[in-house]
Amino acid sequence: MVSTDEEKKYFTVEEVNQRLPLVRAIVADVVRLYHDVHDRRERLTKVRQISDSNTRDQDNVYAEELRQMEDEVDKDIAELQKFIDELRELGAELKDPVSGLIDFLTLVEGREAYLCWKLGEDDIGYWHELNAGFQGRQSVFESLFTGEDAAGEESSE
Repeated sequence: MVSTDEEKKYFTVEEVNQRLPLVRAIVADVVRLYHDVHDRRERLTKVRQISDSNTRDQDNVYAEELRQMEDEVDKDIAELQKFIDELRELGAELKDPVSGLIDFLTLVEGREAYLCWKLGEDDIGYWHELNAGFQGRQSVFESLFTGEDAAGEESSE
């Protein structure tokens, strides 16, 4: 891993591939939990609307159950944040919790770019410019990675 300062770390393809087993497990948890939280939030909103429209001036018999459901969703959101923090500690940036899209900062021909990986892919196979996003992905095998750039033949520390 090449570091230009305390905060920025540039990863090679090999370094990211070494991290992928752990990243893959965390991202699978993120995608699963994100979908679950999203679905439960939608159901909660619908139940809350039905409950509010049926209650009028009387006490809401579902209020306590709704509070418990909301607490569970809040706990899962906190768990999601822990997963995201774990990814960040590994140098990964979560770009899309729905599909499990992850980027790692790298250098391509001396300029900053991202190595890009998506849940379901075996290894790092793509990179893109910082502002290009998923649609701008290019193969790492066809790119012009050189020296201490992401091809990582021999990166300087």
